[in-house]
Amino acid sequence: MRLLVFQHVDCEHPGSLRRFLARDSIAWDAVELDEGEPIPDLNNYDALWVMGGPMDVWDVHENPWLILEKAAIRTWVRDMKKPFLGLCLGHQLLADALGGTCGPQRPSEIGVLDVELTAEGEEDPLMQGLPVKQRCLQWHSVQVAQAPEGAAILARSPTCPVQAMRVGHNAWSMQYHVEVEPDTVDNWAAIPAYHQALIVALGENGVSDMHAAATAAMDDFLGAAEMLYVNFMKSVRL
Repeated sequence: MRLLVFQHVDCEHPGSLRRFLARDSIAWDAVELDEGEPIPDLNNYDALWVMGGPMDVWDVHENPWLILEKAAIRTWVRDMKKPFLGLCLGHQLLADALGGTCGPQRPSEIGVLDVELTAEGEEDPLMQGLPVKQRCLQWHSVQVAQAPEGAAILARSPTCPVQAMRVGHNAWSMQYHVEVEPDTVDNWAAIPAYHQALIVALGENGVSDMHAAATAAMDDFLGAAEMLYVNFMKSVRL
């Protein structure tokens, strides 16, 4: 198996999921789209993961590569029908690429917050073994306002009704972050846009408060990440 990863900023990589890829000897290539790296031949890969980033799905003038990325996602999921996993911006890009819509998240969801599985989520193969209600790290000011036609909504929160979804039998995405590691908060807080959003949402002590909350929940984060990873690999039979 060979995995392709679309990244939009250097520090938003597969995070804790990397340890499971290494454990299973799965080769993966990261394409740093924000640095102008080209999308490779999709035929050379078996699964696609799309990570988060500080830009928004509609920022195509500032980031024209988003147009090509959305086209690649559409080809991958709809035409090639290969396994897909999107996180945060990757979740929004899946929706946008397949005819859904994204819009402002009001209020922003930033912090360690509750996410609850829907009835469909409880039955979905990707979510097996995960608690119906779990604490997740959130850091977003945009949400999927309307999921693509035919999508199954797998998780929700009080202010964001599309926290996770499945499209067809091969594509999953989550607005929340499952890839969190001990250094994630500090690394992301170094990005000016993320830092500013954190301070606006949580106050002047936002970085330390977020770090403390993430540290307290880290064992649960890592356990959920492994469960989701194992479920993904089983679901796509790779």
